[in-house]
Amino acid sequence: MGAHPSAPSGVDRDPTRPALDAVIAANPDGELGPECASRFGGRLPFLLKVLSAERALSIQVHPSRAQAQAGLAAENERGLAPGDPARNYVDDWPKPELLYALTPFEVVAGLRTPADAADLLRAVAVDQLLPLAGQLSAATGASAMADALASVLEWPEPAELVAAVLAACARLAASSGRYAAACAAAVRVAEDHPGDLGLVALLLMRHVLLQPGQAVFMPAGGLHAYLRGTGIELLANSDNVVRAGLTGKHIDVPELLKLLDPAVSVPVLSPCVLADGITWFDTPAPEFRLYLLDLTGPSVTLPATGPRILLCTEGACVLRAASGQALELSRGDSCFISAADAPALAAGSARLVLAAPGAP
Repeated sequence: MGAHPSAPSGVDRDPTRPALDAVIAANPDGELGPECASRFGGRLPFLLKVLSAERALSIQVHPSRAQAQAGLAAENERGLAPGDPARNYVDDWPKPELLYALTPFEVVAGLRTPADAADLLRAVAVDQLLPLAGQLSAATGASAMADALASVLEWPEPAELVAAVLAACARLAASSGRYAAACAAAVRVAEDHPGDLGLVALLLMRHVLLQPGQAVFMPAGGLHAYLRGTGIELLANSDNVVRAGLTGKHIDVPELLKLLDPAVSVPVLSPCVLADGITWFDTPAPEFRLYLLDLTGPSVTLPATGPRILLCTEGACVLRAASGQALELSRGDSCFISAADAPALAAGSARLVLAAPGAP
């Protein structure tokens, strides 16, 4: 749900109507509001997705704005066509993102500390990785985990290493030890991505099982992969992804290592209370903010200003815009609320997810 030029949302369930990006382009001040239009160059700054991962999605990082601008310019200078599968950069925007769990959602997000990674590699006890464990134990520099990741992702003739690691992970997964859950995840992922070096890279990453209602925020440079579960993904209006494993799409390990920020921590977040029945996730991303609403009947004024996208995840409600226009939403329905529609009211019995621009 959004207005990225590669796949903009339709409006009014009418394929003959202009898509959302064209609607906004025709009147950016009216649809986005003058402040938002000025801040983001007339572009809706966020995308809202329902993400349901039945199999592991790729190990990846996203660029900062400066990295995206430089990367897009470099690929254009190389003459890569817009649809070339070897492209990493399809636009000049950053792609921070927030993942909010609707069901238990398993992720690997951020890198372990050197000491923790060394302990795990020793527990795995694969001979080829013991020197790396020793290096991590003795590490004092900030680049230790990035160097370890590079060693794994650039491993020559990896088939024997991957097989040995998976056999060891199966053994540890059957135990009740400290790393049983992370090793069990690697074994499951191997069913979908056999022989992939990303299976070894998973061991260097923090393994987290989000409970419904929790979230993780992924800034630029944060290494991550979504393994399984259903959730809401809110992200900047970009499609820039640099991958390093667990995928059949383009992999660019050198570019990923260039973007990687090994210091990125990925804490598990819980929503903050804004008002009765309204909570929100506060992140540093200027492009977006996520609000959660639990309606129980009386009218509630929707939070935030500027352009918003509203998704109904449970129940049903009626929205009323400042103009008096009314719209009914039920489970699975979504709508775009322009800046001119404020204030907008919602009434009914429903759970709603609201995406809006972040703070200036």
